Amino acid sequence: MSIILMFMLTATVTPFVFMHLKKTGFALVQTVLLVGMWLYFFQAVFSVAPAPLTLLWSTFYVGLVVSFVAWIMMIIHMVESPSEHKKSYQ
Repeated sequence: MSIILMFMLTATVTPFVFMHLKKTGFALVQTVLLVGMWLYFFQAVFSVAPAPLTLLWSTFYVGLVVSFVAWIMMIIHMVESPSEHKKSYQ
């Protein structure tokens, strides 16, 4: 369960990654997915996990996929424009 919690914390930071990339629409979508992800997580921890292909199950897994896509977009952005990031560190 601890690895899932680490993925959840990473996904929680994802809306800020989207805002850094200037993708506000994706940040809003991820924020909505985060609510469903945390509801699914708490229901799975304290009760019985929701059945597959339900709304909470879908938001959990779609939110994780969108989170990983955001982090990959962030890495690509940082590789394509290193001069911007180099200025901000100096």
